[in-house]
Amino acid sequence: MDGCMTNYSPLVGTARSSLRSAETDLKDPLPLVLHVPTAPHRPGDSPRFEPFPDQPGDLPKPDTLSPFDLLHNHAIGMIRVLGADGAAAGPWDPQLSPQQLRSGLEMMMRARCLDVRMIGMQRQGRLSFYLSSKGEEAVAVAGAMPYSTRDILFPSYRQPGTLLVRGMPLLAMMCHSISNRHDNVKGRQMPLHYSWKAGNVVSISSPVGTQLPQAVGAAMAFACRGERSVAAAWIGDGTSSQGDFHHAINFASVFLPPCILHVVNNQWAISTHCQQATGGTAFALRAEAYSLPGLRVDGNDFLAVFAVEQWAIERARRGGGPTLIELVTYRREAHSTSDDPTQYRPADEGNGWPGGDPIDRLKIHLIQRGEWSEEAHQSLDAALDQEVVASLAHAESFGSLASGLGHSPSTMFDDVYTNLPDHLRNQLREMQIETAKDEPGNSILPFVGKDRRAAG
Repeated sequence: MDGCMTNYSPLVGTARSSLRSAETDLKDPLPLVLHVPTAPHRPGDSPRFEPFPDQPGDLPKPDTLSPFDLLHNHAIGMIRVLGADGAAAGPWDPQLSPQQLRSGLEMMMRARCLDVRMIGMQRQGRLSFYLSSKGEEAVAVAGAMPYSTRDILFPSYRQPGTLLVRGMPLLAMMCHSISNRHDNVKGRQMPLHYSWKAGNVVSISSPVGTQLPQAVGAAMAFACRGERSVAAAWIGDGTSSQGDFHHAINFASVFLPPCILHVVNNQWAISTHCQQATGGTAFALRAEAYSLPGLRVDGNDFLAVFAVEQWAIERARRGGGPTLIELVTYRREAHSTSDDPTQYRPADEGNGWPGGDPIDRLKIHLIQRGEWSEEAHQSLDAALDQEVVASLAHAESFGSLASGLGHSPSTMFDDVYTNLPDHLRNQLREMQIETAKDEPGNSILPFVGKDRRAAG
């Protein structure tokens, strides 16, 4: 017998040809092609976005312990509070005080001023690398403000606003990004990979997606200890294609710990459009496959982001388990200072984004309420820029790419062993003798107390 297939079997006899799939006629077959999604706009195109179909007030605000299957419309629609006229409307309005809103506006403006100056430093060769969060400030600032300090946050590199909300000084953030001798992670991370232990913010990770299973694990520990603390993590739309996303959300579905997982859908994962990251209509809809609630929110609407976070936090604290939140926004700048977005999208694409600018939208809302003005806005912007410029000069006085970073070689022995083994202790002693004349001074940052609790 040759190696070809046969329709005879000594056990069951001869197969009827009508049952053989290879010979079965297909009814109205479609062309068999590989579907490769593409971006809606490419360089040379005239960008055009449709307005968001959902309006403030369209989606009800359910009880925080509602079953996930009753939230289907919240996963495919969009939760909004601020209308085109700047007015707040609908049941999701968090009813924040004017001072809370002004504080949020200031924090978002500070994050943007930081971005502008740090990108300028990188272009001047004073910083090795940087990522801008322009247009996504509400995702981080409104996203972090509702959490308690006992809650643990796992941001990604485009949420520096979470660090500002948690009290990390600009000076500390800059020393880290420069990686000088007052970098609180001692030069062991890329710029913007902040870590702030004093604020309960876990170190940002270059391998994208790793923070999601870490956050679920932290939440599982809270549940084991009976603590009503919450763990929250943020990733981008491209990262949702990683296995870590599915591993994390599956563990969250099985063990139901108090955690909140965010997908920041800013339309672009470097040069890959979000349409190549999911075959569905919304990332929040993925939650239903794991029997979890999914909420989709206008990520440039400060009030809506705040309200959705409040809802998910309350659900977690009440024992209702995890929530998956999709924040729909737009990445206004390049992926990083190593990227040229004009190679894959129109240069003016962001100007037509229907979500607008989060800072402008909150400013208009405050002015409409009689709690802000254009003059106050300009004055605050100028003051924040001066604050950032002064902090940069201060940070570079502790070491820079031009003058030297000033790291002590002894830091290579730090943070591995609780008690240094004898052979390493001997090596450290020998190194200290050889390098004593080159050791930098013991000056400390002004915000670090004698117990160094704020050193991160």
